[in-house]
Amino acid sequence: MSNMRYIRHPLASLSGIKRRRFLQYGAMALGTSAITACASNTPTASVDEAPAESATESPAASGELTQITYGTNWFAQAEHGGFYQAVATGIYEEYGLDVTIQMGGPQVNGTQLLMGGAIDFFMGYGSLAIKSIEEGIPTVTVASIFQKDPQIIMAHPDTVETLADLQGRPVFISAAANTTFWPFLRARFGFTDDMKRTYNFNPGPFLADETAGQQGYLSSEPLKIAEEGGFEPVVFLLADEGYSPYSTTIECQQELVEQNPDLVQRFVDASIKGWYSYLEGDPSPANALIKQDNPEMTDEQIAYGIEKMQEYGIVVSGDAETMGIGAMTDERWQDFFDTMASEGIFSPDTDFAQAYTLDFVNKGVDYYRG
Repeated sequence: MSNMRYIRHPLASLSGIKRRRFLQYGAMALGTSAITACASNTPTASVDEAPAESATESPAASGELTQITYGTNWFAQAEHGGFYQAVATGIYEEYGLDVTIQMGGPQVNGTQLLMGGAIDFFMGYGSLAIKSIEEGIPTVTVASIFQKDPQIIMAHPDTVETLADLQGRPVFISAAANTTFWPFLRARFGFTDDMKRTYNFNPGPFLADETAGQQGYLSSEPLKIAEEGGFEPVVFLLADEGYSPYSTTIECQQELVEQNPDLVQRFVDASIKGWYSYLEGDPSPANALIKQDNPEMTDEQIAYGIEKMQEYGIVVSGDAETMGIGAMTDERWQDFFDTMASEGIFSPDTDFAQAYTLDFVNKGVDYYRG
């Protein structure tokens, strides 16, 4: 563990439902002027290493580790478990990497940190990656750990059978939803803006109105509602309803991809192996570090998060079943872009293909498990 580092973010003491991760979308508003202002003296990973013939050869064999900082999009939790597992079990070291996991939070703008050089890789989101391209910010998504975005809409039991049944009813959403999943709900299910109610991360209004729906995060809000409301909510995972952004991605500067693809490949491969270890092996090493970074995280919440990721195929489903964790396809990016462009979220002229590359993923399950 001497070469493995992890940072507890000063915001880790925040409590309550405001900590829920879907707030990330509003907290990470992009802006080129802000990015310029946040330039940091923190060095990025070296870009002058000679490419290795395979991901595990020269760097690890020589004992020289490249220092890497990976910034997450929220407080430490099970949904970050594979990255922590790669730290805790030495997987990153096997790939010649000394990885720091730097927690995010509601006031942390990961794109600013990435472009300022304070972090080398960032836990991104498909929608924001395309927005970066529209704003001329040279970031690129190199892997998607989540095949399904865990965004949900909840309803009271015995009130609806399908998501479409919420038409005409109040739905509590955050401001950030207006540029993420709400346009999808308008386009696919005929939701109208007069249905929107302001969600301030307090479940009280939803609990009090049995006709209402509320946004949430699959591995967090249903458990909270069960604890506070005494009932299991009806859960609609938007990814299973056609909402297709890639989520919990690995994102970096385009410059790093161009100048040191071997480093990018090693980080991607090691992270994916960490996720296989976390989901298929003993997750306790990662969980110990998660709780160290985020002392308010409970064993119950971690176990619930793992259970829901497995139950709904958040990490392993679709393309990832054959291509491996982290899989992405041109078709999936195209489908998401077309849906959101039709609703005016993206300009139809945007060259969205600049937002990602398939060069570092889709190598097959045996490649990562071998």
